[in-house]
Amino acid sequence: MPLGLSESFWRRAKKKQRLLVVLTASTAALAVVAVSFGTYPMNLVQVVRSFFRLVDDTQALVVWNIRLPRIAASVATGAGLALAGLFIQTLLRNPLGSPSTLGISQGAAFGASCVIILFQASPFWTAVAAFAGSLAATVLIVVLGRLRGLTPEAVILAGVALSSLFGAATVLLQVLSDETRLAMAVAWSFGDVGRSNWTQIGWLSVAVVFLWFMGFLWRWPLNALDMGEEPAKSLGISVGTLRWQGLIVAALVSAMATAFHGVIAFVGLIAPHAARRIVGADHRFLVPMTAVLGSGLLLLADTFSRVLLGTGSFPVGVVTSFLGAPLFLSLLLKRRS
Repeated sequence: MPLGLSESFWRRAKKKQRLLVVLTASTAALAVVAVSFGTYPMNLVQVVRSFFRLVDDTQALVVWNIRLPRIAASVATGAGLALAGLFIQTLLRNPLGSPSTLGISQGAAFGASCVIILFQASPFWTAVAAFAGSLAATVLIVVLGRLRGLTPEAVILAGVALSSLFGAATVLLQVLSDETRLAMAVAWSFGDVGRSNWTQIGWLSVAVVFLWFMGFLWRWPLNALDMGEEPAKSLGISVGTLRWQGLIVAALVSAMATAFHGVIAFVGLIAPHAARRIVGADHRFLVPMTAVLGSGLLLLADTFSRVLLGTGSFPVGVVTSFLGAPLFLSLLLKRRS
């Protein structure tokens, strides 16, 4: 007997909920396993005992001061970049939207390169300058869009132009610098989740939770906008206000993630696309699924980078770029077929 529309809807909803629970549990399990990887060998029993400080001081120090901050940073940064990418793609109705294509990441790299090359600044001031560079890119995009009434497609193109401008300015600074400062600036530009402390991770986590909450609050307007601007307006949604408020919140979170951890590409682009293939375009499920996939992808990439070299010094931004490009092309080809 064919199922009624109502029963079929609830069955699909429950299936999506189960998928979300399974992927969340898988990410949590990966986080526990990831703690055991590194130059200091530990088995899973020692890892679990270290959570309760039932091991010697050396093992507790390795877990609490080195590995757990790195894993927490991977989870928070992955979720933040992925949610920011989802917001940008939905609000601009453009599948290529992400913090990188709006010039936010390149603005951060320019800000960090300025203070490293010109002042040989400390990591704290480098993070502050990177955040300022990201904010400058965000403000430029928002002001251009609001004053000139740019279309969503034009906003993406403006972001690409800003990316090129910041990239050229960064290269100019690097050409004029000495070898030591050049090496420091290039090293910063490689994304690395091992450079942040608990305070920075805490601030980033609060920002990511706020972005998640806004996604939950705006789930119905985002669903309506996903169908088109005219249907959304016919439902009484102020598309312009929703678009710019959402872009500002998404840009601030991605600016914070980039300032603390450098440029990490493709997570904000791939995770929303992968989530759409799993749960569809309903933002009630799409928002949490995107955050979980973003966390899992970055955590997997960081764990892979530590296993690859065994020293933990391989930048995760390089891994995400190597793995992200073919994965994104694969998603595009499957979508086209």
